[in-house]
Amino acid sequence: MAERTKRVEQVSATREALLEAAEMLFAERGVHAVTNREISAAARQGNTAAVNYHFGTKIDLVRAILRTHAERIETRRELMMSYTGDSTDLRDWVACAVRPVTGHVEALGVPSWYARFIAQVTADPGLHAVAAEEFARASPSMGALQNGLNRCLPHLPAEVHAEREAMTRHLITQMTAERERALANSAPTFRGSWHDTANGLIDVIVALWRAPVTPED
Repeated sequence: MAERTKRVEQVSATREALLEAAEMLFAERGVHAVTNREISAAARQGNTAAVNYHFGTKIDLVRAILRTHAERIETRRELMMSYTGDSTDLRDWVACAVRPVTGHVEALGVPSWYARFIAQVTADPGLHAVAAEEFARASPSMGALQNGLNRCLPHLPAEVHAEREAMTRHLITQMTAERERALANSAPTFRGSWHDTANGLIDVIVALWRAPVTPED
């Protein structure tokens, strides 16, 4: 039994090391520029086929990284939304989109790679659908978040609502990646804390949702 427990712990530690190494390399260089051999080396694994053994394909590895973070962010969002309740204040619902992400990245410490990893994945045409699928699976609260936004903005046409959801995702993704990169490089940041970074994002995204809609010709 002790030998079996030790083996399980070793496998778990190896998987964790591979996940961390892959996330770092993917964030810095892009998913397709990194080989499984390089990931194994960065994770200090002598077996160059370790990624294939523990995860399968590189896409499976990307899914595993996405899932790990998405579940933690979902826990934060569910808690925040439990306090938001039936609010009709647009800022409350935008905060539920922003703060779980910024709070999660802050909790990862410095340096972290998650925000830059997500920016790489969502910008890749072949991986964007993979990320969307994993987020949908791990983030059931997003449906309630969309409903909350709808209640605050009932006049918005459905296609404009969908468009502004996409804009919101891009702003959160790119600005968290921007700050994460600056912190990792000890470079100046726009705001002094992740809390204030979230405030800035919320200010802009609220304005985005309230922007007038120009009728199409």
